[in-house]
Amino acid sequence: MTKKRDIHVVPHPDGGWATKREGAQRAGSIHPTQKEALDAARNTARREKVEVVTHGRNGRIRDSDSYGNDPFPPKDKKH
Repeated sequence: MTKKRDIHVVPHPDGGWATKREGAQRAGSIHPTQKEALDAARNTARREKVEVVTHGRNGRIRDSDSYGNDPFPPKDKKH
């Protein structure tokens, strides 16, 4: 079984927002806005068929979207 490598969109300590792979120490990319970071994360997630987990300014998870083969797809139709 392969290791899950979800992409998290998190607040960056120096300001702005960062994309960060699950388990990584460093940010993959840094962006001035959460929207830009989320767009970059989605592009990568679609290509690699992983999940994007969005965090708020307080660090708590706000949302998550799967771009791979989700065995339990959500019932909501927000996208």
